[in-house]
Amino acid sequence: MKSTQQLERQLKRRSKAAKLEIWGRMVSLTALLLIVAVVVGIIGFVASKGIATFTSNHVNLWDFLSGKNWNPGITDAHGKPEVGALPMIVGSFLITILSALVATPFAIGTAVFMNEISPNKGAKILQPVTELLVGIPSVVYGFIGLSVVVPTTRALFGGSGFGILSGTCVLFVMILPTVTSMSADALRAVPRYYREASLALGATQWQTIYKVVLRAATPGLMTAVVFGMARAFGEALAVQMVIGNAALMPNSLVSPSSTLTSVLTTGIGNTVMGSLQNNALWSLALVLLLMSLVFNLIIRLIGRKGRLQ
Repeated sequence: MKSTQQLERQLKRRSKAAKLEIWGRMVSLTALLLIVAVVVGIIGFVASKGIATFTSNHVNLWDFLSGKNWNPGITDAHGKPEVGALPMIVGSFLITILSALVATPFAIGTAVFMNEISPNKGAKILQPVTELLVGIPSVVYGFIGLSVVVPTTRALFGGSGFGILSGTCVLFVMILPTVTSMSADALRAVPRYYREASLALGATQWQTIYKVVLRAATPGLMTAVVFGMARAFGEALAVQMVIGNAALMPNSLVSPSSTLTSVLTTGIGNTVMGSLQNNALWSLALVLLLMSLVFNLIIRLIGRKGRLQ
């Protein structure tokens, strides 16, 4: 009878592997909860600071989003503070869209060459170059833009050289390796038998690439482009060094302008916590955060559409 009870206890006792599995699940759950808490905390903190402009300083939301004058320390003829964020919002979207439009053909072309046309040379030459570009700090891109891009823009188009065009050139180089790497991964994810079936039906290599591979990889390529746009939208230091930092509505690509990130980096250290100037900058940060969440939502929707296909 005693031996039977001992046998039952041994059978009910968890094995070492089961204990390790439970421990691993606990660690994973703890890490997940910590990440969720950090993300929620960041969103809550920025939101609480950002809405203070509208709750404490009683600034109208529409006036903030549509106003064209940015000078929080001054009031207009009606006694309202000049906290119009439209120039920075327009500047951010302009520089993001233009850099994505320029970078996308180069990125997809490079990815096609690396994966479809010359995979051996692409892996040996282009892949290390792409990885090197990813690792270069933003301030280096900014210094290169300040030393090369701005003088070139000034010589070709006149003006000061600072503006949307210079920022686009710098951001184009910055997001190119990111979009290229993700595009190459999207092309690698296309099953090989797609290519083999197309070639077996008599299609040329270019027809296979254009009508089969690229179409099958479209969701992944779109994700790469949107991810690059999110990267460009949130870039601060490099853009600040070449865009001119003038909180004015951009009337041309070569006139000094500003973005949400450039105004934040130049102004946040020169304001007093709790003042209108500081609250207005936090409102810009909230707009930037919301746009980042929108970009992430678009990426998830594109990825889900790709899985359904």
